Amino acid sequence: MITRKNMGRASPILMVLFTFGFAFGTYNLVTMVIRNRSVRNWVSDDSNGGVFFDPVVEMPENVKKLKNSKTPYHVALTATDAPYSKWQCRIMYYWYKKKKDLPGSEMGGFTRILHSGNPDELMDEIPTMVVDPLPAGLDRGYIVLNRPWAFVQWLEKAKIDEEYILMAEPDHIFVRPLPNLSHGGMPAGYPFFYIKPEQNEKIIRKFYPEENGPVTNVDPIGNSPVIIRKDLLEKIAPTWMNVSLKMKDDPETDKTFGWVLEMYAYAVASALHGVQHILRNDFMLQPPWDLEVGERFIIHYTYGCDYNLKATLVKMVNEATANIPNWETQ
Repeated sequence: MITRKNMGRASPILMVLFTFGFAFGTYNLVTMVIRNRSVRNWVSDDSNGGVFFDPVVEMPENVKKLKNSKTPYHVALTATDAPYSKWQCRIMYYWYKKKKDLPGSEMGGFTRILHSGNPDELMDEIPTMVVDPLPAGLDRGYIVLNRPWAFVQWLEKAKIDEEYILMAEPDHIFVRPLPNLSHGGMPAGYPFFYIKPEQNEKIIRKFYPEENGPVTNVDPIGNSPVIIRKDLLEKIAPTWMNVSLKMKDDPETDKTFGWVLEMYAYAVASALHGVQHILRNDFMLQPPWDLEVGERFIIHYTYGCDYNLKATLVKMVNEATANIPNWETQ
């Protein structure tokens, strides 16, 4: 018979055994979880046709860098030597300098890529690299066709310290300090309401065949504003130039895309290289469609707007949206 006294003596031993057993079980459970996580990080995932990586354990180094330190980008815009372009560039550079060193900004250096082939009087005022225009007659009056060719030359010749590039335009005004909006190596772009690859699939397929994937791979963007890794742009730029020239050579494409042909060409060229963009509506605003700055970073004043004496918009002129009869319908 076990007396009450004996039970009292056995109690400490049982407690030790119980504690040891609980610790051992917990150790096995934790070990199994860690081993399972480790295996999951490297086991092939047949459903996706690739290797599965835990998004927390295997956070890419470039994402960690974005979170922990600044990632500056180089501001680059293409320009002509026309008086209006010079005026715009001076304004744009002024506001770049005003916002560059403010909190939240990740702006680095600045380059005006002048594709006139000759220096001008702004060389000492604005950091500039002179590049060659397209051969005479090749642009057929479509001056924007020089933009991709200008970037190709600049990327080949310039020493660019920053890992990222912001492709901008003379008619951009920085209204807030602009951070690097790209993420994890994925470029950031602005979605234009009038760039509609899906609605123009028949034309897009001339340059982006079905074997390359769905037409939704072609982002509704132009080349500007875009923040992109320099090495990605070095791959895309020659394709962008070639696609632009091919689109201009195709009468149907030229007629349909008009002034925004080069924008479509950049979107297609990016898709051909398997590059898609983070679409940021807060990247930019475009008066008179957008009536408040809000939290956006850039004003794009591309539209020529006529007002009457009552300050009512009566006419808007822009070739990109020439088929839109009334801005208030958007």
